[in-house]
Amino acid sequence: MGQKPQIETRFERGLFASRWLMAPMYLGLVVSLAMLVIVFARELIYYAPQAFTMTSEQVILVVLTLIDLSLAGNLLLIVLFSGYENFVSKLDIDDTTDRPPWMGTVDFSGLKMKLIASIVAISGIHLLKRFMEIGETSAPLDEPQLMWLVIIHLTFVVSGVLLALMDWLTAQTNRH
Repeated sequence: MGQKPQIETRFERGLFASRWLMAPMYLGLVVSLAMLVIVFARELIYYAPQAFTMTSEQVILVVLTLIDLSLAGNLLLIVLFSGYENFVSKLDIDDTTDRPPWMGTVDFSGLKMKLIASIVAISGIHLLKRFMEIGETSAPLDEPQLMWLVIIHLTFVVSGVLLALMDWLTAQTNRH
C-alpha cells in the first residue's frame, strides 16, 4: 500500500486545524453568558425591593422570568462546554472535583437532546408566563398570539420527541 501524497497530508492537517476557527464563537458564548448574568441581576435588583407590595401572581411571573434566564444560561453552558469538547479540544482541567459529571461524556446526540429539552422548558415557561398574565392587565386577550405560542411550544415538544425517536432508532440499528 502506498504512502499518501504530502499535499494530501498537509491539506488534511489544515482541515483538522480549522476546528480552531470555532474558538472565537465559544468565546462569544461566554460573553453571551455574561450578558444573561447582567440581565438576571438587573431583574433581581429591580423586583426584590418590590416584593412586599407585589401580588403572588406578580412574584410568580418574576420568578418564572428568573428561571427562564437561568435555563438559558444552563443551555449556553451545555453548548459551550460540550461543543468545545466535541469539536475543538478536550478541556484539560486539573481540578476535577468541581467538574460536572456530564462534561466530556455528552456527544453530539446528547447535546442535541439537552438542547431541545432546554428549548422546550424555556418555551413552556414563557407560555406559562403568558397564561398567568391573562386577566392581570387591562389589555384585551390576544388570542391569535396565544394560539401561536401554543403551536410553537407544541412544535418544540414534537421535535424533541421525534429527535429522541430518531436517536432510539439509530441505537437499535447500531446494535444489529
